[in-house]
Amino acid sequence: MRGTEDANGTGDEVHERVRRSYDVVAEEYRTRIGGELDGKPLDRALLAALAEQAGDGAVIADLGCGPGHVAGWLAEGGRAVVGVDLSPAMVAIGRKEYPRAEFREGDLLGLPARDGEFDAAVALYSLIHLAPDELAPALAEIRRVLRPGAPLLVSFHIGDEVKNLTEWWGHDVDVDFHFLDPAAVAAALREAGFRIEAVLDRAPYAHEAETQRAYLLARREG
Repeated sequence: MRGTEDANGTGDEVHERVRRSYDVVAEEYRTRIGGELDGKPLDRALLAALAEQAGDGAVIADLGCGPGHVAGWLAEGGRAVVGVDLSPAMVAIGRKEYPRAEFREGDLLGLPARDGEFDAAVALYSLIHLAPDELAPALAEIRRVLRPGAPLLVSFHIGDEVKNLTEWWGHDVDVDFHFLDPAAVAAALREAGFRIEAVLDRAPYAHEAETQRAYLLARREG
């Protein structure tokens, strides 16, 4: 990943740690998280709304797709879906588990896609691994791969802290989770050329980590 400097190393080094961490937990992640949409009615409703807005024949990108369960859910609903993830292990799981979707290895600062290739995109809890000064270029890159008028759904944990995880489900990892301010993300989306159409937040479900979650539905302008 093209990177910037932070207190814990260059951006390339930081994202390499993220990649390795998700590779290490990929199978456990699929086992624990792969069926999460069954218990997330709001997420399903928002994804369905995004797919409806995208229209028939749309190609939807799942950016930061993890093991591919969201991409798979959309594909099972009859949509053409392309999942993109930084972790090769996650991409391999997606290809195996959800053959109706396409999966590519890549990152938010250099997406493996043509200009305007997608009719809609989701980025669920993937912006949280970006350094603050990477948010703007990542949103610009997302805009690049969307056609004009395409909807975008993003979600993240609300706050202003950075949590570093060194142990995850019994595995040694080194990954930062950036909590984000919805107003700041909305401003960054507008600056990147998106129109904000909806902003909402919710409390965690009983089976989730105890953090407030934000959802922003935006649309690419121009």
